[in-house]
Amino acid sequence: MNRRDSIKALGFTTLSAGLLLEACKTDTKPAEEAAPAAAEAEAGRQAFEVDRDKKLNGDKFFTAAEMATITVLGDIIIPKDAKSGSASDAKVPDFIEFIVKDIPDHQTPMRGGLRWLDLQCLNRFGKVFTDCSHAQQIELVDMIAYPKKAKPEMAQGVAFFNRMRDLTASGFYTTKMGIDDIGYVGNSPNKWTGVPDDVLKHYNMQDVKAGV
Repeated sequence: MNRRDSIKALGFTTLSAGLLLEACKTDTKPAEEAAPAAAEAEAGRQAFEVDRDKKLNGDKFFTAAEMATITVLGDIIIPKDAKSGSASDAKVPDFIEFIVKDIPDHQTPMRGGLRWLDLQCLNRFGKVFTDCSHAQQIELVDMIAYPKKAKPEMAQGVAFFNRMRDLTASGFYTTKMGIDDIGYVGNSPNKWTGVPDDVLKHYNMQDVKAGV
């Protein structure tokens, strides 16, 4: 599953708009800036906001084993390529750790989904997801990454993967790496060179001098 296939699966044009808006409402930062700096460096933010983020970053929700699974799965969703780094290179796992504490509704579905993933791997391959070979990991991911093709008994895995994919994409594409990856440059200064020739010609004004 290469980056192009991953982004096609994401349906990026409509992906996780609600999640991004919700993250914005809670004033979280992009993944690579998840840990807030000292209060004096937080221009424009109130002290309670800085303290809140410090507390969220100080707490831990996922276990080390769960974070390892999130890291592997995130890099399957957005792998490293010649253009940019992977999800883990952009510190997306840290973003996900922060978001599930900031938005607790993610906690039970994420923890349950990670457990589901390990149980599936144990039943199929005799080992947990992170101990499986890359081919085995992809085999299972392919069963849950495409909702229209997934079997009914994989519904729980599909729901988990949808959430994981949304979180991964939201984390990656709100970092500098992700923004550069899609080529977004934002607003940039322009230079006025006059009315385009084709517009002047359309109105039969190509011979009119400026200021006359």
